[in-house]
Amino acid sequence: MPLLFKNSLHDDFGTWPLAYISCGGPDFGELQAVAQAVGEGDDSAYCDAWIAAGDRLAAEAERALAKGRRLSARELFLKAACMYAASYHPIYGEPVDPRLLTAFRRQAAALGQGFTLLDPGIEALRIPFEGSYLPGYFIPAIGRAQEVRPLLILTNGYDGTITDMYFASAVAASRRGYHCILFDGPGQGEMLIERGVRLRHDWEAVVTAVVDLAVTMPLVDPTRIALSGWSLGGYLAPRAASGEHRLAACIADPGQWSVAQGYRDFVVKLGVTPEGARDLGELEPGVLDRMWQIVQNDRRLRWSTVQRGFWVNGADNLRDYLRSVQLFTMDGRAELIRCPTLLTAVENDPLAARTQDFFNALRCPKDFIRFTAAEGAGSHCEMGNRSTLNRKALDWLEGVLGS
Repeated sequence: MPLLFKNSLHDDFGTWPLAYISCGGPDFGELQAVAQAVGEGDDSAYCDAWIAAGDRLAAEAERALAKGRRLSARELFLKAACMYAASYHPIYGEPVDPRLLTAFRRQAAALGQGFTLLDPGIEALRIPFEGSYLPGYFIPAIGRAQEVRPLLILTNGYDGTITDMYFASAVAASRRGYHCILFDGPGQGEMLIERGVRLRHDWEAVVTAVVDLAVTMPLVDPTRIALSGWSLGGYLAPRAASGEHRLAACIADPGQWSVAQGYRDFVVKLGVTPEGARDLGELEPGVLDRMWQIVQNDRRLRWSTVQRGFWVNGADNLRDYLRSVQLFTMDGRAELIRCPTLLTAVENDPLAARTQDFFNALRCPKDFIRFTAAEGAGSHCEMGNRSTLNRKALDWLEGVLGS
């Protein structure tokens, strides 16, 4: 049953910011007010309500700043960024909706304004990457900003934003004394929305560019650089660790061996043999047609596969999309991970269905933490109780890297 929004897909997206309340995100009443503004409305109403809330907070922030109230302005800008970030998920896809582009740009501007008002200030980064750059931020440890400290690199998944990652992970890590780097990789945030750069499976190439920059930063201890990924980042982070051996630790939330496995399970239920499901790109046309009909008639599947998947992966049909997701696998890679690695699994998250098998295949020092509905952390990425994930994962990291 939806918690705040009447539409279940809207509720999936619109309740993400509940996880950010303890880290300076919008309060419950503000989220409830957005849900009430959407009411029985469609995706356009959802988008409009979030943008209106973001505009209100950003305008209030500007007024506070004009009066010299920097602390209030900072809090309001960061809340506004969160509102904008929540607005555009239902309208994902190509051609890119102008409202998505507007909301993304307002989000980036509000986040940047909020970051400039933090003390110590947060540094915007341009991480050199294949003749261009990845956009990112360096967030210093709270209370230890000028000290050489361990670094936590945070990597997103399919549709999270730097704003989400800041509230969900970076605030907690910086409070614990970690410097953090947040960035958009191919297929994420600015790279996708502004530049049209699609997702890639070989995330070791992406993270190597981030580490190359990090080891030159005077405040970073180059022997204590960790990588953490959430959602699809639960594949991307260990994939990166399999090729980037300067990492001292890796966290995957949840640990994912293969992006394609869920689709293989799907077609097996349609009567395809496990052997026949091995190469999704070669499915019989009849099976592909049945699969397409099911996807088109299911709002959540249509969003995740067509609106998000096609766009992010750079496909324009189901067969090519399925071919593309097969590249996202730890086959032949898991045994290459050397650094201590933490995998998480959430009770009610299908993406964690095979995390135990992944854990069993690792040959590096490793740990496994399960999260349950009984502790309020049973949903994807522990969004109902994100602070529990942060506490346990950061405790683990301190055990590996030291305080």
